[in-house]
Amino acid sequence: MKRIFTLCLFLCISYSFSQENLTYQKPHQNILELAEAPLAPSIRMDSKGDNIVFLFRSNYKTIEELSETELRLGGLRINPVTNIGSRTRYYTDIKVKNGKGSEPQTITGLPENGRYANFSWSPDQKYMTFTNTVSNGAELWLLDVLNASTKKITNANLNANMGDPVTWFKDSESMLVKMLPKDREPLINTKEAIPTGPTVSVSEAGVKAQNRTYQDLLKNKNDEHNFEQLAKSEIYKINLDGSKTLWKTSDMYRGLSFSPNGKYIMITTINKPFSYLVPYYRFPSASTIYKSNGDKVKTVLEVPLIEDLPKGFMAERKGKRDFTWRNDKPATLVWAEVLDGGDPANEVPYRDEVFQQEAPFDGPAKSILKTKDRFSGIIWGNDNIAVAYDYWWNTRNSRTYVFNPSKPNDVKILFDRNYQDRYNDPGSFVTTKNEFNEYVLDLDNNSAYLIGDGYSNEGKFPFVDELNLETKKTNRLYQSQLTDKVEDISSALDAKKGEFVVRIESKNEYPNYYIRNIKKRIGLIPLTQFENPFKSIQDVEKQVINYKRDDGLDLSATLYLPTDYEAGKKYPMIMWAYPREYKDKNSAGQNTSSSNEFTYPYYGSPIYWVTRGYVVLDDAAFPIVGEGDEEPNDSFIKQLVANGKAAIDAVDDMGYIDRDRVAVGGHSYGAFMTANLLSHSNLFAAGIARSGAYNRTLTPFGFQSEERNYWEAPEIYYNMSPFMHADTMKTPLLLIHGEADNNSGTYPLQSERYFNALKGLGAPVRLVMLPKESHGYAAKESIMHMLWEQDQWLEQHVKNKAEVKAPEESMKD
Repeated sequence: MKRIFTLCLFLCISYSFSQENLTYQKPHQNILELAEAPLAPSIRMDSKGDNIVFLFRSNYKTIEELSETELRLGGLRINPVTNIGSRTRYYTDIKVKNGKGSEPQTITGLPENGRYANFSWSPDQKYMTFTNTVSNGAELWLLDVLNASTKKITNANLNANMGDPVTWFKDSESMLVKMLPKDREPLINTKEAIPTGPTVSVSEAGVKAQNRTYQDLLKNKNDEHNFEQLAKSEIYKINLDGSKTLWKTSDMYRGLSFSPNGKYIMITTINKPFSYLVPYYRFPSASTIYKSNGDKVKTVLEVPLIEDLPKGFMAERKGKRDFTWRNDKPATLVWAEVLDGGDPANEVPYRDEVFQQEAPFDGPAKSILKTKDRFSGIIWGNDNIAVAYDYWWNTRNSRTYVFNPSKPNDVKILFDRNYQDRYNDPGSFVTTKNEFNEYVLDLDNNSAYLIGDGYSNEGKFPFVDELNLETKKTNRLYQSQLTDKVEDISSALDAKKGEFVVRIESKNEYPNYYIRNIKKRIGLIPLTQFENPFKSIQDVEKQVINYKRDDGLDLSATLYLPTDYEAGKKYPMIMWAYPREYKDKNSAGQNTSSSNEFTYPYYGSPIYWVTRGYVVLDDAAFPIVGEGDEEPNDSFIKQLVANGKAAIDAVDDMGYIDRDRVAVGGHSYGAFMTANLLSHSNLFAAGIARSGAYNRTLTPFGFQSEERNYWEAPEIYYNMSPFMHADTMKTPLLLIHGEADNNSGTYPLQSERYFNALKGLGAPVRLVMLPKESHGYAAKESIMHMLWEQDQWLEQHVKNKAEVKAPEESMKD
């Protein structure tokens, strides 16, 4: 009788999927317990490892927070009442640990019910500024790290609409702060405003503007007005005691950056005309150099509206770009310029050239480097040594150069490699602070240090290398020997002394930070002592499995067995994945997962379902490979299905699962993957697709890693679109999407139209639109309901699948 009642109750819940106006639900208690487990704090550590600031926050926002006033303008999402990003994730408590052996202590002076963001160290790392958002705006607060005390230094009149409003002076005694201007005009209520005419956009003949489908763009003159008012600030110089003086009058300030010696500051402002096609960071702008007292020196860069770049991911605009300060010099500007006209289709020996110009910025610019591919940055060392990088997306290639800034022809290539090849990654250069408190290469004569992840077929064993920049020979100073745990080398405190900060975890031990001395070989010095909040799954059986695709490509995934696992019993399975594109099979077949990594069930994870009697296959490898002239997407569907079949075969061969009860799921491009797998195979009992795109003709100028436009490759766009194959989709599919999705290409319309197509063709499908949610979900109410929806869907269509069909071919006709 009890079983009959339970079955009836389950069917009622199942059939209730058709009801409208469903209130927020909570998932099964096993899932809820994990989802509500408290987060460990984030940490901000000074460069010496002496002082650590612990930042605490809730796992989730609330739907009430997400319902606060929001304007979406020029690619920004702004709360016009508080003048800070409307999607800001706030911290609610702060603690400080002074000294390596001390305990975190409570901060004095913090406001009640604080909402903290925009934390910024002072150059001497004695202080930290942060914003506190109150009902009518954002305040600036100062944390005295050594004394563990705080104080408010401005009222709620900051302008944090375009990020952190604070830029520290180099003396750590004062800062430049963006504040609301006196000349701000009232905002226009665009919902109530009476139009004065139509909105007209014009395209000139022959001028191509092949832009991605950006969201939250300006739409009309009212939006332009509101964007300008929200972007405008006055800049004040504010001292540690809170005293302030006006430093710059009202303008649309985008970025501020002091020269290393603190005598100059580069300020970038946004100019008109605005655009309805691209976000604010492609609006016209100007970069001007001022003295630290505010006197203008020179406008060094004026950038026009960027709407019409050449086609391709490696396209770049003409003229000066990537303006930065040279970290090892008092006041020297550095920038790059294209040598190929910014068009990737042009074949040239060098793509970019790098220049520098010393203060007072009126002399000739000096060429210091040419790069074979697109320039991507420099780590400065001294007068004679610097390291630069370039890359080329189409070949997945990257070069690392060592060069002499004083002798432009003194250039050597240190590494020339496929950046997707993780097994042969040489690592990242160690930096240290110089006399200007700027990060530069940590050099020992001609030698530098590298920290690497150390991935290989045998696992992950991070290392520290010493590299002679003259001979290019390396000496391995340290390599982790941990076999039952995972170690990451986070940073160097003093590479010459052998002091490094490491993070160590295991599958049931929460990640914690330590100081490891690789020279003295003394014991680890603990910096944090975070406890495992997920006790209920700490002993779950977990392993990284390796298997092959039918074409011989090596694949891997992380397999979890149910918490109530019994040997010999066959279980339903949920597989979660995200496709990635590669240009060679060697890189595509590499494994970067470890069974010793901590098992962390974040909000979008499938790990919760080990507590509900499912085998979970997480992070299943779904490589899409296109070698030589072939693009990965030329055989996307075939490779996608082959990846899915290989994964199921591998777990089935281990005897763990009933292969007729397997679900597949994914988020974003993983949702796109899921819909395609259900459309083109009979491998799965059900699918879960969150925040995806399903009709690629709605993203005609490229998507994900596809840079060909629709008119160049219409068959690719058609074949890869699940919407176009809705008539072949008969497998139950749960679609979930945030109503306020801001991700390029994944408009909520994508899920709505796909649902309508499937419903019209009689496919079993359910669409859940989460109010106020963006591409990633934030509100507790939304996430708990999402987990409930997924659990109900899996219970109905996978665990309690109504009928078991006869085995069919994996590919549909």
